[in-house]
Amino acid sequence: MSFAALELAEPLLKAIETQGYTQPSPIQAQAIPAIMSGHDVMAAAQTGTGKTAAFTLPVLHRLMEGKPAVNNQVRALVLTPTRELAAQVGASVSLYGQNTPLRSTVVFGGVKINPQMMALRKGSDVLVATPGRLLDLYKQNSVRFNQLEILVLDEADRMLDMGFIHDIRKILALLPAKRQNLMFSATFSQDIRKLARGLVNDPVEVSVAAANATADRVEQWLTPVDKKQKAALLIKLIQQHGWSQILVFTRTKHGANKLTRQLEDTSLRAAAIHGNKSQGARTKALESFRQGKIKILVATDIAARGLDIDQLPMVVNFDLPNVAEDYVHRIGRTGRAGASGQALSLVSADEIDQLNAIEKLISKEIRRDLVDEFEPLHRLPDSKLNSTPPRRKKSVKKAHTPKQEHHDGQRPPIHKKRRNRRRSPAKAPAPAAK
Repeated sequence: MSFAALELAEPLLKAIETQGYTQPSPIQAQAIPAIMSGHDVMAAAQTGTGKTAAFTLPVLHRLMEGKPAVNNQVRALVLTPTRELAAQVGASVSLYGQNTPLRSTVVFGGVKINPQMMALRKGSDVLVATPGRLLDLYKQNSVRFNQLEILVLDEADRMLDMGFIHDIRKILALLPAKRQNLMFSATFSQDIRKLARGLVNDPVEVSVAAANATADRVEQWLTPVDKKQKAALLIKLIQQHGWSQILVFTRTKHGANKLTRQLEDTSLRAAAIHGNKSQGARTKALESFRQGKIKILVATDIAARGLDIDQLPMVVNFDLPNVAEDYVHRIGRTGRAGASGQALSLVSADEIDQLNAIEKLISKEIRRDLVDEFEPLHRLPDSKLNSTPPRRKKSVKKAHTPKQEHHDGQRPPIHKKRRNRRRSPAKAPAPAAK
């Protein structure tokens, strides 16, 4: 199937052609026709599958058919969980809408609000926003939704994880009831379906892969190591293998800062991105990483969600995530668009619960490779994935045997006495027979 077969408007097809794309990805092939027909859509798609274009293209197509936005009005609203993802979606809207008269605006926190207020004065056909900043702009009377036709929730699962549910409900209350709703999420969890019940109407469901599947082209392995040795091990592996352009995940902001300092102390160029960093610092670090000026980007899950880095060869889980699904999102940063990638996890013994949850989720035991001189003092327990509960249960049933032994051991004298009593009357008649 070609993009032309999807019957997109000619200006959009020209923009697609300029980018060198000829065939839609699976998520695009399924979602675009459903959105263009006006249906509400729930789409499950991992990052790197072309999901942004899957809603950007049909939204632009539909907006070209109506009247332009005026006076702080918005016709299509795209809500994203992070600044980086908002910027990425905004860039996609500008790219594909370059040959159209449609106006788009991107707003998020961490930067001055006045330029964003000015940008919204003439209205915006497509507004890409993070929830908090959008509510701030609404309170300032800088944005209105009387003309709203389409609402898009991008990465809805991350919205819930980050605690945006209350902001989302506030925003929904401001929107006209008659609108098209599009929800994109990595998974259709119970929480997502609960949110969907109050949002989408008779939706078309689109899913391009098995839930929580990890990329086939990503080689995954882990190295057991004591927590205090993780930084030293990572430094050794980077220097030994000459790795470059590595995205490293830590569980906390403090951990990201600490690891970045440790890497830089050994002359490895690194930068950290997390929620406490200013938007300017995060953008600068990401751009330096893309250009190869720094080889290691250390990030927390929230900051890294939505990063669009072409041909990222390697992801390292310095800490395992508390939520198993985040492991899938993390390693999904590599092995994208047909490329191969690698995902290494440094796992200490106290992370065994997280590891078990991850392996259960992906239905796969992650290969374990020890590194000389870094064998852990605290042994990482064996994987539960290969355990055989039925056999273990059978062995437990042997507990009946000890019970019988216990019963026999408690009353042996009684049994013996009874036997003696029964035998003595039997022997008594024998002499009388003589």
